[in-house]
Amino acid sequence: MTFHPHGKFLIAGQWLVTEHRFESVPVYGTPVSYCKSRVEDVSAAVEAAEAAFYAYSQTSRLERSKFLHTIADEIEARAEQITAIGCAETGLPEARLQGERGRTCGQLRLFAEYILSGTYLDRRCDEALPSRIPLPRPDLKLMQQPIGPVAVFGASNFPLAFSTAGGDTASALAAGCPVVVKGHPAHPGTGEIVAEAIHAAIEKCQMPAGVFSFLQDSGESFAMGEALVTHPLIKAVGFTGSLKGGRALFDLCAARPEPIPFFGELGSINPMFIFPHALGNRCEALAQGWANSLTMGAGQFCTNPGVAVVMKGDTAEQFVSMMSNSLSSVPEQTMLTQGIAEAYRAGQQRMAAQDGALEVLSSQCQGRSAMPFLYQTTAKQWLANKELAHEVFGPLGIVVMAEDLAEFELVAEQLEGQLTTTLHIDEADYPAAKGLMPILARKSGRVLANGFPTGVEVCDSMVHGGPYPASTNFGATSVGTMAIRRFLRPVCFQDIPTALLPEDLIFASLD
Repeated sequence: MTFHPHGKFLIAGQWLVTEHRFESVPVYGTPVSYCKSRVEDVSAAVEAAEAAFYAYSQTSRLERSKFLHTIADEIEARAEQITAIGCAETGLPEARLQGERGRTCGQLRLFAEYILSGTYLDRRCDEALPSRIPLPRPDLKLMQQPIGPVAVFGASNFPLAFSTAGGDTASALAAGCPVVVKGHPAHPGTGEIVAEAIHAAIEKCQMPAGVFSFLQDSGESFAMGEALVTHPLIKAVGFTGSLKGGRALFDLCAARPEPIPFFGELGSINPMFIFPHALGNRCEALAQGWANSLTMGAGQFCTNPGVAVVMKGDTAEQFVSMMSNSLSSVPEQTMLTQGIAEAYRAGQQRMAAQDGALEVLSSQCQGRSAMPFLYQTTAKQWLANKELAHEVFGPLGIVVMAEDLAEFELVAEQLEGQLTTTLHIDEADYPAAKGLMPILARKSGRVLANGFPTGVEVCDSMVHGGPYPASTNFGATSVGTMAIRRFLRPVCFQDIPTALLPEDLIFASLD
């Protein structure tokens, strides 16, 4: 079956048309015209979400679980069409789209199963102590409750897993919150067909129509995003994207008359610290592994490891040479958007202009394509020039040569917040690495040993977040079951009659 986009956007079960339109910019195939949502459409979608909130938030965990499973079923029913239009819009290979679709459906099913246990509700009961001296204690019960309508911004680099039905949408729906999605203009057709899948699930499960709306625009103006995050009925925002765009939205959320949480995942340089024994024993394997990770998906992953810190010496020089050879064999890759490609070239040119940045491998990039670059610097130069530590979104790496372990620790201490940090170690490196661990744990959301951070496992214990600027809320994760907590808040019920308590809390008090 072939999918033919209709170019409409969805508000509370209705596919709507406006006069103003924009065209997609696919890597191949014919551009498609899509309707631009207006600021007044934002209000209609958010008001519909608010109208749906009380009914949807009171659905049972079993009902929401079936709803999430049905969304996954409907996405899988459109698998071939999603892959076809996703590849055309983004230039990503079929295998990547198929894998990302599997991850998207896997996230939905993970949340669907997780909420059945009720453990995420963090239910607590303290029985009344009427005879306590000097004062009696009332009956107290606590449970997490959904917060209200959530705004979600689709990501450019993940057309499925972090977009229309991605982790933010899935976790908000699992928590009991309606969602308004602003689709990303880089893949409007992919967003549209996934929105159709969610709409079909809403109808099959007889959920309130306003539980999900999908808005589209060209991305040329900030007006619709601003209208969404500043609408007084929106209670939280999920965002994956650039530091500049995320910080602008974060500031808007903080400046509202009622400030709301902004859960922004804004990227990271994801540094790796390669210790001497590991480098000496596995130099070639480490160089090849880093090259593969750095260039995976043209480096368009927020966990892309852009920095390797090594101890100065002959082995380190050999590592740089091997890394350069590995990168030089990587073919030209298509980037997700023209804007991302232009930003990559600008970042590379900024890096090349820095004092202390020695170009090891140079390439030529034109149009929407990307080729890898490799630079080298010293720890002293790195510590003196913060520009060297700025993220370049794409397949660009920099090797930082340290004189000794003390410089390893200085580099780690100067890091801004990171999504990930990595140790490459052999057993003989453990004593030296032990002193670095508290620093890395403080600086990042995920610390790895002897691996590469590209890719994020979707499971209970995953943390995809970190201190600012990796994310705007260091206590949250956008991947894994703990992501549901972002869209809940604790409520205490004091001396409330059992007949008036939430159903989930009644059962908890009887356990």
